[in-house]
Amino acid sequence: MEIQQFRYDNKIVQKFLYATILWGVVGMAVGLLLAFMFLFPNVTEGISWLSFGRLRPLHTNAVIFAFVGNAIFAGVYYSLQRLLKARMFSDTLSNINFWGWQLIIVAAALTLPLGYTTSKEYAELEWPIDLAIAVVWVIFGWNMIGTILKRRQRHLYVAIWFYLATFVTVAVLHIFNSLELPVTALKSYSVYAGVQDALVQWWYGHNAVAFFLTTPFLGLMYYFVPKAANRPIYSYRLSIVHFWSLIFIYIWAGPHHLLYSSLPDWAQNLGVVFSVMLIAPSWGGMINGLLTLRGVWDKVRTDATLKFMVVAITGYGMATFEGPMLSLKNVNAIAHFSDWIIAHVHVGALAWNGFLTFGMIYWLVPRMFKTNLYSKGLANFHFWIGTLGIVLYALPMYVAGFTQALMWKEFNPDGTLVYGNFLETVTQIIPMYWMRAIGGSLFILGMFILLYNVVMTIRSGSKVEDEAAEAPALERVTKRRVAGETFHNWLERKPVQLTILATIAILIGGIVQIIPTILVKSNIPTITSVKPYTPLELEGRDLYIREGCVGCHSQMIRPFRSEVERYGEYSKAGEFVYDHPFLWGSKRTGPDLAREGVSGRLHGGKSDSWHFKHMYDPRLLEDKSLMPAYPWIIRNELDKSDTQKKMRAMVKLGVPYSEDDIENAYESMETQALKIVENLKVDPDLEVSFREDRQRAQDEGVEFIEIKDREIVALIAYLQRLGTDIKITNAE
Repeated sequence: MEIQQFRYDNKIVQKFLYATILWGVVGMAVGLLLAFMFLFPNVTEGISWLSFGRLRPLHTNAVIFAFVGNAIFAGVYYSLQRLLKARMFSDTLSNINFWGWQLIIVAAALTLPLGYTTSKEYAELEWPIDLAIAVVWVIFGWNMIGTILKRRQRHLYVAIWFYLATFVTVAVLHIFNSLELPVTALKSYSVYAGVQDALVQWWYGHNAVAFFLTTPFLGLMYYFVPKAANRPIYSYRLSIVHFWSLIFIYIWAGPHHLLYSSLPDWAQNLGVVFSVMLIAPSWGGMINGLLTLRGVWDKVRTDATLKFMVVAITGYGMATFEGPMLSLKNVNAIAHFSDWIIAHVHVGALAWNGFLTFGMIYWLVPRMFKTNLYSKGLANFHFWIGTLGIVLYALPMYVAGFTQALMWKEFNPDGTLVYGNFLETVTQIIPMYWMRAIGGSLFILGMFILLYNVVMTIRSGSKVEDEAAEAPALERVTKRRVAGETFHNWLERKPVQLTILATIAILIGGIVQIIPTILVKSNIPTITSVKPYTPLELEGRDLYIREGCVGCHSQMIRPFRSEVERYGEYSKAGEFVYDHPFLWGSKRTGPDLAREGVSGRLHGGKSDSWHFKHMYDPRLLEDKSLMPAYPWIIRNELDKSDTQKKMRAMVKLGVPYSEDDIENAYESMETQALKIVENLKVDPDLEVSFREDRQRAQDEGVEFIEIKDREIVALIAYLQRLGTDIKITNAE
């Protein structure tokens, strides 16, 4: 038997490890800043690119795609070479993967704070960056598959099945959810609208969690937990059942994010059924991981690496029990839009992804640099302070979620809401926000401890960039199954067939749910009174998207007595047919805005001047408001240069603007803006303020921007339009 000598590429693993730690610190620091913004809303006062709405997507993208993404690549590049007994297919592809991914992260870090966003959760990046993601992801897959084809180990270990499923599924999800029509170099509109956009987004959004935050980490679990414990995986048969059932069922579960929304009931119910089924394969994986550690519990007490992995797997089990529970309609009715969901997400992110990454780093770094970990004591301290941080973060958010749900739904004996003012709920949970900020501080402190420990470990070791290895050459085997070989044993040595079957398994759910919603018109009943946005309202909607308002305000009134009483008539599918993208939201830090325009017109409480003052400084109207001020929207001149381009793009997407509408767009904007300015000048405070602005501009010798030409007017036009297309009589 020929023994071949070769070298593992450790350089690429080291690069991804460094990037994991760097972006972990950055992403968590932004998250901590956001946590403190709930306590000090104007901590970044007046700085548009540091506002909450723009930083929130930066935080989620940095943690998911920068921290977790680099950890995935580091773990895959290390384990894949050793499982296949082969160097990566191409060093060049490895480096393109690394540098391309870092450039994408930097592009996200620049564009999101500047307001270039699609607003679609976990998919906020604009179209040129989406294209770059697709290219780099394909390069990663090309490199991985090329390595599999030149392997020296015939059978593919279970971790590799999860890596392959991750590559295929993330590619499909990203491409179909990111189908958008470019308007300018950094502006596009989703090709889907309203209900269809919501379904595709949460098919993507839920499965971004499933196939980016879960399946690759399960692959890492199947490799690193047995390695750290020095024991084989508990049950190979269980891993087979775990893999196939998980990838088939997971893809169906997205609609549970849209329960009680305007999504057709049949799609919602499918999501519920498959979400409940998910608990079986998910817990199968958790059991397989934990039972691998049987017999080494004494080692767990002293080994920080194993402690991190135990809590990570336990966190995975908790999150994957809670997910199916939250998909039950009666539970979802309480939890959705509340801080309960924030707690749920962070148990998964901090415990499962964070702690498994930390355990992997503490195991990998000493081996990569041929030395011992600098300080086991510091690693154990990191574990305990990180665990305490998770507890102090999650538990208060569960309490906050229950508090919100109970207060939102409580009625007086006369049938009125006990807490009619949304702000009463917000002020009640401020202590929980303080505890969350403390928990987040402890968690990131642990990250700095890891950074110090890793740096000192590297300094004490020696860098081995090309690690020598040897293995027998792979012998040619007949394509037919050999005697006693099961179908799955045969499949494990057939990567092409394995990948094809995995692709079929993940496509079925998406096809069944999405195709009928897009093609069958009866799923989205039309409402004749619903009209396209005027040019000024369209620009205002883009400002709403730019500032990330959807991160705090929903636009989806569910058919509950409490919501109808508070906000107005529940939302209908036909109301959103011109919404590219949809803006239903997933969190109510502030009240729902679906009937914002109706509220103003019926009750006089939300006049144009109210919105003007509210954007300038919310505490002028509500002294306990947590909303930050947006003074730049008051000052900035509205950029109208692309308005007609935007309307023509909308026409291509099916919005019925006529050629006259487009040609007369600027006249229409002028007319509507002047009406709003007239309404603003009715307020004596604003009338005086406008005169003072003009005088100040003259005194300073700068150009005075007419009020009608400022961004605030377009935003007011959009907000006052919301919910007015259908007849409403009971909005509050």
